[in-house]
Amino acid sequence: MRWTVHGSRDAYASDWVRVSLADIEIPGGERFEHHVVHFPRASVTAVVTDGPRVLLLWRQRFITGTWGWEVPAGWAEAGEDLADTARREIEEETGYRPGPLRPMTAYNALSGISDMRFTAFIADGAERLGEPRDPGESSRVEWVPLAEVPALAAAGKIQDGPSLTALTYYLAVERVR
Repeated sequence: MRWTVHGSRDAYASDWVRVSLADIEIPGGERFEHHVVHFPRASVTAVVTDGPRVLLLWRQRFITGTWGWEVPAGWAEAGEDLADTARREIEEETGYRPGPLRPMTAYNALSGISDMRFTAFIADGAERLGEPRDPGESSRVEWVPLAEVPALAAAGKIQDGPSLTALTYYLAVERVR
């Protein structure tokens, strides 16, 4: 069941996002315009652990009007190695320099409407450098016991997709290895 793309045109574009309308035909012959959200930069997340704890940021998201715990995350600069991006984002957002980083998993975040791709990294340990360089990223940064993560997620205190995905993958796959 392969969809046919007859063409595409941009409806909106900025440095942050581009929205296009794809002229598609689905199996069976129906043809229509499908919205596609493009992100010009690769995205990364990182689970930073220190034994039985994980480093999280408490922050507000104005779009959803919610507060929650999140893992450090961000966009790669042009030509930047994704591990370097993860390292930079951890330092900027938390004030910690991560230990050795390694890729954990990569995934398409919203494959039905977007080409957004995340690569999740794991860092074992971190050294405190000082206050976060980007104070607009969070209200506080804390080491949270990993044992509390499932209950926090169930209570809606971890609700953004990249954090849920990275933490769930870590707990279900990485810790089992």
